[in-house]
Amino acid sequence: MSVPTTVTLGDAPLTPAEVVAVARHDAHVVVSDAALARTAETRALIEQLADDPQPHYGISTGFGALATTFIAPDRRRQLQASLIRSHAAGTGPEVEREVVRALHLLRLQTLATGRTGVRPVVVETYAAMLNAGITPIVHEYGSLGCSGDLAPLSHIALAALGEGPVRTADGARMDAADALAASGIRPLVLEEKEGLALINGTDGMLGMLSLALADLDTLLATADLAAALSVESQLGTDAVFAADLMALRPQSGQAVSAANLRRALADSPIVASHRDPAICTRVQDAYSLRCSPQVHGAARDTLDHARMVAERELASAVDNPVVTPDGRVESNGNFHGAPVAYVLDFLAIAVADVASISERRTDRALDRTRSNGLPPFLADEVGVDSGLMIAQYAAAGIVSELKRLAVPASVDSIPSSAMQEDHVSMGWAAARKLRRAIDGLARVLAIEVVTGCRALDLRAPLQPAPVTGSVRDLVRTVVEGPGPDRFVAPDLEAATQLVVTGEVARTAFGPAGERTSAAARTNAPGSVRSSADLRSGTAPFEGEQA
Repeated sequence: MSVPTTVTLGDAPLTPAEVVAVARHDAHVVVSDAALARTAETRALIEQLADDPQPHYGISTGFGALATTFIAPDRRRQLQASLIRSHAAGTGPEVEREVVRALHLLRLQTLATGRTGVRPVVVETYAAMLNAGITPIVHEYGSLGCSGDLAPLSHIALAALGEGPVRTADGARMDAADALAASGIRPLVLEEKEGLALINGTDGMLGMLSLALADLDTLLATADLAAALSVESQLGTDAVFAADLMALRPQSGQAVSAANLRRALADSPIVASHRDPAICTRVQDAYSLRCSPQVHGAARDTLDHARMVAERELASAVDNPVVTPDGRVESNGNFHGAPVAYVLDFLAIAVADVASISERRTDRALDRTRSNGLPPFLADEVGVDSGLMIAQYAAAGIVSELKRLAVPASVDSIPSSAMQEDHVSMGWAAARKLRRAIDGLARVLAIEVVTGCRALDLRAPLQPAPVTGSVRDLVRTVVEGPGPDRFVAPDLEAATQLVVTGEVARTAFGPAGERTSAAARTNAPGSVRSSADLRSGTAPFEGEQA
């Protein structure tokens, strides 16, 4: 999938892919002229209200529990700056650069909607900072996910004021004032309403969700390939993945995963070697092999639901108060992160289960009583060598942690702001644990891929399918084949990089393998392969989507 090098804000909502392009790949940001014009129009409304002797929340009043306190005009600049300084209260380790850039970009998108009441210069400054590679330092803890990601967004805003620390494009730590000056960017002096507009939003949790969507597109395709390696190398059957069997349960994600398995196992001499019932007397494979499409497919459907929520949120203008299209300035609760928090937690559950079934497939390959003829632990000299025994331990340890990370954060509200903010989403926390879970899933899948490739080699002289064989050959560029015990950790790390970068998925299924659209999930007429066709090995591969 090609990555855009320029992303335009203000004409249409961002897509998750565009968020990833800016956050992860440093795509250039452009704000449309129409967006700047809208911003100027709504700013004029705010300035009229600022002159009104009647108080208006966030314009001429304090914030949160202090919303009834009127602020005189000569103190309002101080009010806006004080808001940012006091709310920039994050603590703990630095958050990853790509997360901060996503957070920054998504706040900029909302500013460009013209619904927040900021001046055009605020929009232009935020865009200039992104394009200069200035990344404010944001900390791990501080957000309750309501009123949005207040503390993380405040660290972005603080840098725009020329205060606090940032990272430059080359990663050097620098004072924000110096970084802005070096890039020719003038620090902002905030006017009425602008402080609130910079910090009321679900941008951090939404940015991490957008990144997770991209990562999981890749990892779920990789999971299908890893399962194919395990099925093939453990002499499992591909008949259970037939399209007519999948059609009996029309779950769309399941159909995609089964099609990937069929594609990966097509024309496999290893699979063909035991199709004859006289040779293979097993009636059914274990669930971890046979039910891979059902588990991976459920995760795909969960991912599609999360994508729908993300796309809706990306089309939103989240602020409080907000300037409506007809010119009203209204308080609201759209900053509450519940919609995003729920799907972040839902994805963590799916990630844990996909990793769990992968670890079970790995364990089967290493157990001589269940691997159908493979040596114990795939060791070279049994008794002297331990093979991949402890690699499975690593996978098991990760899976155990993923189960803990699957416990939802969004049910754990805690009151704040003198009980004014008495129910919060914890969406930021849900996003942080999902990122850790995704890293764990990548490592568990890499261990299964390494295991499956070694098991395939041990089936020689029988050869694997073209697809699984191509992945085995890719892995062999960084991990040696079977032999005496050696230092395992570097092999696992190298394989993990092949998984994370998408090399495994692309090698197996091509560029489209990382993302299958819902429209592509219906088999074309005439492409359905039955279980009888697969058992006989006579059906050609055609018309299937990865």
